[in-house]
Amino acid sequence: MSVLIVIPARYGSSRLPGKPMFDIAGVSMLERVWNIAKATRGNSRVVISTEDQRIVDHAQSFGAEAILTDAQCRNGTERCYATFEALGATESAILNFQGDAVLTPPWVLQAMIDEFDQPDNAFDIVTPVTALDDAMLRDLRKSKEVTPASGTTAVFDKQRNALYFSKLIMPYVRSPGHTQTYRHIGLYGYRPEALRRYVNLEPSPLELTEGLEQLRALENGMTVRTVIVDYHGRTHASVDAKEDIAIVEDIIRREGELVD
Repeated sequence: MSVLIVIPARYGSSRLPGKPMFDIAGVSMLERVWNIAKATRGNSRVVISTEDQRIVDHAQSFGAEAILTDAQCRNGTERCYATFEALGATESAILNFQGDAVLTPPWVLQAMIDEFDQPDNAFDIVTPVTALDDAMLRDLRKSKEVTPASGTTAVFDKQRNALYFSKLIMPYVRSPGHTQTYRHIGLYGYRPEALRRYVNLEPSPLELTEGLEQLRALENGMTVRTVIVDYHGRTHASVDAKEDIAIVEDIIRREGELVD
């Protein structure tokens, strides 16, 4: 199995222009993400994809391969497909690894890559989920009291194929002890034909209702395989505002670097 990892990294963020180049504890956000991707086994190529030459120049300064793609790409998924097409790539799978995912452990990406090599690999898309213990579930409920759209949960069948994703906490626990609650991690791996099909589908009713792009795949009969991962005590966080940088830096000081 050959895997292309694409890191979509827009310079022109409406909230934080130039975000991929922001410094986090002495290393840019983009270089951190690239280092995480490079730490995986089984990837044949890691490519940064952007609409701005400044990102290309920055990527090349630390030895990364980078490509300019259309500024009209509406999201990272479309930019991944544009990258695959522009490269004339022949890999068997494409991973979409967002350029701000600086605290994603490399073993999460590895689990996605490894899932393509499993004997039962009849799926279109792979995406990770993590089980929530009681404390994590309480934290998620508390978070939703302030920001109802924070955090996405997933339910799946016995083959771990997704049944649904929601901003609601699923399943509703009427009779405890039968299953856990799983939080979705917004990373995706695609077979080339699945990615091609997905980007040519119209946004679907449930996708538009919940604001979750993966529902477009489910509504059109595509198979989304979940892979269960463990953060092994690492803290998950993202950079959505400049104030988040200090939070991420504090996590790195406390927990250490993900990649040496």
